[in-house]
Amino acid sequence: MKARRLRAPLAAALCALAALATAQPTVVRDPYYGDALFHFFEDDTFGALTGLMVSQHFERVPHHADEAELLRGGLLLSYGLHREAGRVFAQLVEHGAGADVRGRAWYYLAKIRYQRGLVADAERALSRIEQPLPGALEEERALLAAQLRLVQGDNAGAAALLAPLEASPTAGLYARFNLGVALVRSGQVERGDALLDAVGRAPAATEEQRSLRDRANLALGFAALQARQAQPARAALQRVRLNGAASNKALLAYGWADDAMGQPRQALVPWTELAARDPSDAAVLEARLALPYAMAELGVDGQALQRYTAAVGEFDRERQRLDESIAAIGRGALVAALLERNPSDGLGGRLGIRELPRMPYGAHLSRLLAADDFQEAFKNLRDLQFLRRNLDDWRSKLGAFDDMLATRRQGFAQRLPALRERAGALGLPALRLRRDALAAELAGAEQSRDPAAFADARERALQARIADVRRVLQAGAGNPALADAAERLRRVEGALTWQLAQDEPARLWDAHKGLRATDRALAQAQAHDAALARAQSEEPTRFERFAARIAGLESRIEALTPRVAALDAEQQQALQALAVAALNAQKQRLDVYTAQARLAIAQLHDRALLAGRNDDDAH
Repeated sequence: MKARRLRAPLAAALCALAALATAQPTVVRDPYYGDALFHFFEDDTFGALTGLMVSQHFERVPHHADEAELLRGGLLLSYGLHREAGRVFAQLVEHGAGADVRGRAWYYLAKIRYQRGLVADAERALSRIEQPLPGALEEERALLAAQLRLVQGDNAGAAALLAPLEASPTAGLYARFNLGVALVRSGQVERGDALLDAVGRAPAATEEQRSLRDRANLALGFAALQARQAQPARAALQRVRLNGAASNKALLAYGWADDAMGQPRQALVPWTELAARDPSDAAVLEARLALPYAMAELGVDGQALQRYTAAVGEFDRERQRLDESIAAIGRGALVAALLERNPSDGLGGRLGIRELPRMPYGAHLSRLLAADDFQEAFKNLRDLQFLRRNLDDWRSKLGAFDDMLATRRQGFAQRLPALRERAGALGLPALRLRRDALAAELAGAEQSRDPAAFADARERALQARIADVRRVLQAGAGNPALADAAERLRRVEGALTWQLAQDEPARLWDAHKGLRATDRALAQAQAHDAALARAQSEEPTRFERFAARIAGLESRIEALTPRVAALDAEQQQALQALAVAALNAQKQRLDVYTAQARLAIAQLHDRALLAGRNDDDAH
C-alpha cells in the first residue's frame, strides 16, 4: 500500500524548501537569486525557472551557485522532467557540491522516479546518498526506501528499514502501518496484526491520519476474513468510519463477517446501508447482490427474488447510463468541462481536479478523476495548454520586438549624422594641441619658479600699469619732484611681487588640477567620439543580429506550435481513453454481476419449482 506522504503532488516545492532549510538561516547575497525565490514562493514556478536560467547564463548568482542549481533541478522535477533533473543533480556532484546538497538532490530525484513507476531508477538514486539527510528528510528517505522494497516484493527488507522508525513521533504512524503490511506479507502475521491494530486504535488529529487509521482497520478486517476469523474481523471493521473513503468496503466486509458467523439477518444491516449508496462503486454493486443472498439464506425467497430482479434492472439502467457517459466523453465533453471547471494555476501547477464536470452521469468518473494516472495525465494536458498560450504570447511579443527594432534603426539613422557633426565641430585635435601648449607653459613656469606666471587678469593689469609708470619715471629721470613717486612705485611693485610669491603654491596646484580636469574632459570627448565611430560601423551589424535572433525565435515558435498542438490533441485522446477504459471496466463488472444475479434468480426459480413438486408428491 502506498503511504500518502510518498505521493506528494509537487516535488519541486519540497526540493526548494529543502535547499533553503539549512542549519543556518539562508542569507540571499545575489539579488537575482532572491528574485527567483520570490517568483517561486508566489507559485510562479515558470517565471522562477526561466528567470533563474537567465541569471545563471549571465553568471548573476555566484554566491548561490549550488542552491540555484538545486532549485532549478527541483523545478524541473515539478514538471516531471526527471531525466533533465537527474543530469542537473549529477553535475552538482561532479562540480563538488556539498554532501548535504547532493543528498537532498538524489532523494528528490528518487522520489519523483518512484512516483512515475521507475523503481530501479529510484533505487539507484537513493544509493547515491552518502550521509544521513537533515531533519525529517532522513525519515522520508527511509520510508521511500521501504516503499520501494514493498513494491518489489521484498517484504523482509522493507520491515528491516521501517523498524527503526516505529517509535518516531513524526513518521511513526506511517512507519507502523507499512511495517505491519510488510510483516503480514512476509508471514509474521501475529506481529503485523498487532502493529496494524495499534494504528487502527491510535488517536488521529488530521483527516490524513484518520484515513490511514481506516485503512489499517480495513486491512485487519480483510486479513481476518481470509483467515476465517469472523469475530476479530468485525471488531476491526467496526472502527472504520461510516463516511470515510474505506467505508463501502468496510460495510461489505462487515456483512460477510456476519454471514460467516451464521448471522445473515445481522448482515442485512450493513448491506442495506451499502446498497443504497452510489452504484459507481463496485462494493455497492456487490452489496445489491449480497442483500438478496442474505434474504435467500433466511428463507424469504420471494423478497430475495424481488431484490435480484431489481438489481438486474438497476444494472441494466446503470449500463445505459455508462453508455451515455462514454458517448459524451467521445465527443470531447469531458476534457472541455474539466478544463473549464479546473483552470490551470501555471505550468506544473499544484492544483489538481477539484470540481467534477457537469455531464450526464459525472459520478461514474469520480474515482477515476481521483486516480494518480488520470490526475497526472490531466496535469500534462494543462501544461501543454499553458505552453500553447505562452507560445502565442511570445509570438505577439516578437511582433513588438520587430517594431522596436525598426524604431531604433530609424532613430539611429536620423541622429547619428547630427551627433557626428557636433563631435566634429568641437575640433578635438585643436583642443588637444591647445591643451599640450598650456601644459608646456605650466611646466616652464613651474621650472622657472616665476610667480608672475600665475598672475590673474587684475594682477597682470597692475603689472602693466607699473611698467607704464616706470617708463614715465625713467623719462623724467633727474627731476627732484618725481623722486617721491619712484619710491612709492618701488613699494607697490614689491608688495605685488610679495603677494604673487605667497599665492604661487596654491595657484600652481589649481593649475595642475585644471589640467587634470581638462584631460578627463578630453578623454571623455574622445571616448564618446570613438563610441560614435564604432556605433557607425557596428550598430548596423548588431541590428542585423537582433533581426536574425527575432527571425530565429519566430521560426522556432512556428515549429513548436504545431508540435504542442499535436501533443495537446494526443493528450486529450489519452485522457478520453483512460475515462472510456474505466467506464468499460465498470460495464464488464456490471455484466459479471448481472450474470450472477440471473443465475441466482434461476436458482430461486428452480428451488421454488422443486418445492412445488415436493408438495405435489406429498399430496
